Amino acid sequence: MVVRCGPQLVAPEGVEAQTCVLTQGGGVWARAYYRNATGDELRPVLSLMGPGGRTVELHCAPATDDEPGTCETSRVPSLAVPRSATAVAEFVGAGPVDEAPLLLRAGSERTPDARD
Repeated sequence: MVVRCGPQLVAPEGVEAQTCVLTQGGGVWARAYYRNATGDELRPVLSLMGPGGRTVELHCAPATDDEPGTCETSRVPSLAVPRSATAVAEFVGAGPVDEAPLLLRAGSERTPDARD
């Protein structure tokens, strides 16, 4: 298995996250590790983006406590070069979707030789 993760990020509000792209056996998927120390409910959304505009988006279970959590997309066939896939996790606060604040955006690293 090959795992490429972005940096661990911490927002001033208390959200911590790291996002990774995993590849194994011709499949690719995204995983986010997070912790919610805000005391409020968060709505995480995890996106896996591949070449040609292909995207898999997952609305993760709401993060409501200070315990570490994970969220993972399903595995998809990696028909193109797997190292060109990237992932982004966004953590949105409570409230109506159009008005909810974006508290943190964490992305995976992309290999320097990746091509679209």
